Amino acid sequence: MEQIITTLGGGGIATLLLAAFIILCIYKGVRIVSQSEKHVVERFGRLRTVLGPGINFIVPFLDRVAHQISILERQLPNASQDAITADNVLVQVETSVFYRITEPEKTVYRIRDVDAAIATTVAGIVRAEIGKMELDEVQSNRATLITTIKESVEDAVENWGIEVTRAEILDVNLDQATRDAMLQQLNAERERRAAVTRAEGEKRSVELNADAELYAAEQAAKARRVQADAEAYATGVVAAAIQENGLEAAQYQVALKQVESLNALGSSSGSSTVLVPANALEAFGNAFNMLKGKA
Repeated sequence: MEQIITTLGGGGIATLLLAAFIILCIYKGVRIVSQSEKHVVERFGRLRTVLGPGINFIVPFLDRVAHQISILERQLPNASQDAITADNVLVQVETSVFYRITEPEKTVYRIRDVDAAIATTVAGIVRAEIGKMELDEVQSNRATLITTIKESVEDAVENWGIEVTRAEILDVNLDQATRDAMLQQLNAERERRAAVTRAEGEKRSVELNADAELYAAEQAAKARRVQADAEAYATGVVAAAIQENGLEAAQYQVALKQVESLNALGSSSGSSTVLVPANALEAFGNAFNMLKGKA
């Protein structure tokens, strides 16, 4: 060692020391930051700058990287908190929140335990929002409730340099007594709906029967009207024939019908004797005379 020092001499030692100092300055002054991080640089205990991803330069021995902050999205552990709805129902809400640090200079200097602070904020906001809603609204409007909670948490943590990326309500649990009461109410509602359905079915059946009877009556009335029109038409035809041909035409038709009836009666197989009324001979004579006249 003494030989090396003697060989280098004073100038050589100074050169070595200078080279070592330069290397140390480069080591201290160059900072390479990964894509998933940001570095907070302090100078004499005060914030100097924030280093982004890539190669960065700081003043050696004066500046130092005080905090290396990951900017990846984080998930808080699932948390459960009790809340009372507007209709005085005790529920247990399980929530989950995702966030990422966007301004690490605010996060490291304004809040000590980020996760605990966000969890406490979420719990308070969930209790406040559920307290404004009834149980049915909590169950049916969960998407709206999640949006409201997310916006409220974002406003609360804005000064901490944090962005809330997603908030979820994983489950809403009820105590056993409330569940039993809701089950009874559900069964009663089902029975009521079934009774209403049966009543509506019976009502509809009565209406259909009445419609059927009304339709039958209308069709019968139409048939009677058609029959009456046919009879009126036939009467009109007979009246027109009498008016045109006189009374003899009518008498001829009557006599002809009587002759046809007697002929049919006499030709039947079960009849051996035919009794003819006295005025039948006169009818035959009239018919014969009319037939001669027609001939």
